[in-house]
Amino acid sequence: MEKLPVTLYRAAQVRELDRIAIEDFHIAGYELMSRAGEAVFQVLRQQWPNAQSLAVFCGSGNNAGDGYVVARKALESGMKVRVLALSDPETLKGDALTAYRDFCKVSGTVSAYRPGLPLEADVIVDALLGTGLDRPVTGGYAEAIREINGLDVPVIAVDIPSGLHADTGNVMDCAVKATYTVSFIGLKQGLFTGSAPEYAGEIVYFSLSVPEAVFRRVSSNVTRVVAKPLPLRDRCAHKGQMGHVLIVGGDQGFSGAARMAGEAALRVGAGLVSVATRTEHAGLMNLNRPELMCHGVAAPEQLTGLLEKTDVIAVGPGLGQSDWAKALWASVLESQKPLVVDADGLNLLASAGVRKPNWILTPHPGEAARLLASATAEILRDRFEAARALQSRYGGITVLKGAGTLVASSDRVAVSGTGNPGMASGGMGDVLSGVIAGLLAQGLYLQEGAEQGVYLHGMAADLAAAKGGERGLLATDLMPYLRQLVN
Repeated sequence: MEKLPVTLYRAAQVRELDRIAIEDFHIAGYELMSRAGEAVFQVLRQQWPNAQSLAVFCGSGNNAGDGYVVARKALESGMKVRVLALSDPETLKGDALTAYRDFCKVSGTVSAYRPGLPLEADVIVDALLGTGLDRPVTGGYAEAIREINGLDVPVIAVDIPSGLHADTGNVMDCAVKATYTVSFIGLKQGLFTGSAPEYAGEIVYFSLSVPEAVFRRVSSNVTRVVAKPLPLRDRCAHKGQMGHVLIVGGDQGFSGAARMAGEAALRVGAGLVSVATRTEHAGLMNLNRPELMCHGVAAPEQLTGLLEKTDVIAVGPGLGQSDWAKALWASVLESQKPLVVDADGLNLLASAGVRKPNWILTPHPGEAARLLASATAEILRDRFEAARALQSRYGGITVLKGAGTLVASSDRVAVSGTGNPGMASGGMGDVLSGVIAGLLAQGLYLQEGAEQGVYLHGMAADLAAAKGGERGLLATDLMPYLRQLVN
């Protein structure tokens, strides 16, 4: 196993990497297939050293060829191996056919898959469908996938779980739920967003010893977000050097949203945080967080002074869509300060059609659909495409939230792998807005602040869930872990 690369690829780009390695660097295709099968078998032995029996489900393409290599390696090691074929292996082509025949040379046997066949195995290898899948899974393949998922047996997926779209992470009607996914040469972007977190299990990577020069021939503008530690503070630092964040929001009944955003900005290190909110809330909001400077704002002209003295503005947490909210939103929009826009700030933007270079928009799929005058299902069809479309229409940076949050700028999309289902609770987006604003206030540029904010936010939730579990996780549970992580 190797460290996961930062760069991610579409399926077509991975095929091009394969072609270059084979045709231009003269690495035989069967040699790459053999290395891939060996890699899968290595993971199998590392994770389940006591496994005695193996079931390998093979399809009709090169993914099946990898499966036959795994089956041969297992048979040679003394394991009991059963191969279930969804396609007549004699009809395989090229390297996959060679892999099948090499398996037969060591006395390997193949059974045609039929639903309901008795199956006993310590581990299952999924080598049914590869990265070229572009239509819903049907027929025997769908039946095999459902059967695999119904067994209480760990599963290793070869390159990608069968049924998962390599570019979008969407399930093509059904997909294998893997315990481990062993990915080769180029990491597929669809493994990190969409439905993939539910299906891919733990992702491990092998370059198959493909030379670095091969990767330089195929450029990709999709990357994983990796942690970037904040610099140590000067021993003589003071609060005025750490930035001043203004949170604008907290309409009637929603004061908690603005308060959580404000505390999150403080917890990641902002020097000062002001909150512009309803006058009725101002005297109460900081009772249990006195470090917040809360201001009652009844009309936009009362906001002018606050806008002038702050460095970053987060607008939207608990803002609502009342006349009061619209007036404050319009006033904020005139500012040239960096903005973080969330919640009702995004809903108001959907009808305003404004484009700015210096803001970060943080929609969930429903808000993204409103911003693009589309449907949520269309956003989920291809999250990468949706994130790029939002950035192109509105400028700045787009953070498309969800499992595998995407951060899109004009020239790249980054995918964050932190976070967990416990974050499906109220207030998490408000905390994210505060985190990003607090990082911007300390000098991070827009894309960096968005990427690191998303990563830290998800990691704080992971740490909180590790201590107390995912269910019942509250947005405010993230606060102590945010402080820990930025230090």
